[in-house]
Amino acid sequence: MTAPVTAPLAGCAAVVTGASRGIGLATARALAGAGARVALLARSADALERAAGEIGGGAVAVAEDLADPAGVQRAMRAVAERLGDVDILVNNAGIFVPEPLERVTPAAFAETLRVNLASPFALVHAVLPAMRARGRGHIVTIGSVADRVAFPENGAYSASKFGLRALHEVMRAELKGTGVHATLVSPGPTDTSIWDPIHRAGEGRFPPREAMLRPEDVADAVLFAVTRPGRANVDELRLSPA
Repeated sequence: MTAPVTAPLAGCAAVVTGASRGIGLATARALAGAGARVALLARSADALERAAGEIGGGAVAVAEDLADPAGVQRAMRAVAERLGDVDILVNNAGIFVPEPLERVTPAAFAETLRVNLASPFALVHAVLPAMRARGRGHIVTIGSVADRVAFPENGAYSASKFGLRALHEVMRAELKGTGVHATLVSPGPTDTSIWDPIHRAGEGRFPPREAMLRPEDVADAVLFAVTRPGRANVDELRLSPA
């Protein structure tokens, strides 16, 4: 008689930001499919509720503006009330608006840093003490090819993503040997709705959308990282279109 197969993330609670669409939604689906109870975080309440209903398996929708520190606090209180301790955090939410430096306003620059860097830090700050105390947990940071390579028109975006990679590397240095894992997943161009307002895919350095990665490719990388044995940490995964 064949022994039953246990879902690798059964009993785990996972938080995914930017989960109403794209990479975040694909990642929430992948984690739920592996047995995790998933909290989907983003600003759009209606889209989140639809996504959580579609995923099922105890998935919950938490609509908050995570660029607001108070929103992060409210979101994590809601997660604690509905799912308990967080075992996996996937920091995915971000914005991407390519512009030459002279066209980037100080306000737009600050907003990119707030969404892409300060918000992920606030979420790490919220979950890390309990993870350390339990001696287990996993923080996944969704980076970008632009967290290592400087491209024209990426003044704000690259500044945020280089900083996000630095935050990850400091986490790895501080968390080594604690039982808490940290992984950076850095994809190249990925076909999501982030491109809808840009209208430049297929021009210049941007590949056409049909040649980009799919959100599921990135979600598969996240799932691989968080399902490794506890003795192994996947420090970094970099993905690019074939």
